[in-house]
Amino acid sequence: MVTATDLLERARRAAEEVADPELPMLTLADLGVLRGVEVGEDGAVTVALTPTYTGCPAMAEMRADVARRLRAAGFAEVRVTTVLDPPWTTDWITPEGRRKLAACGIAPPGPAPARRPQGPVPLTLSPTRRTVPCPRCGSADTEEISRFSATACKALRRCRSCLEPFEHVKDI
Repeated sequence: MVTATDLLERARRAAEEVADPELPMLTLADLGVLRGVEVGEDGAVTVALTPTYTGCPAMAEMRADVARRLRAAGFAEVRVTTVLDPPWTTDWITPEGRRKLAACGIAPPGPAPARRPQGPVPLTLSPTRRTVPCPRCGSADTEEISRFSATACKALRRCRSCLEPFEHVKDI
């Protein structure tokens, strides 16, 4: 007999295996955008996703991929919701996700900037200076070439030591 716990585990495993469309070396679980999976009494699965930033163009693809994966796992009724509060932070990327990014030559983000739970967003008028080590040689002597790379959540950098360009997931 299949229990509610069995169904939930099967749904969770299926959702956790979905790859991010922009960073396919990561799953949505690795990236921390998979916020929750529930199975209702009627067998319908509801999955909650939080975008890396408001307006993320990959969200439509993420929702479709999650729904497709869950239907392939035998769930006929699937709902994918978007959760905006609390907002996603790079701190939600798992240690395994950070390892996978570095292994693919993408510098993982550092700790996310401190946020206040309530009140105004602090405004920084000068550029934030941060050392981003090269994922290829480990040198801290790197420079930002472009604030935006292949996706809005990554910047393009270059190592001054090995001269290799690399992407960096921005600290959000």
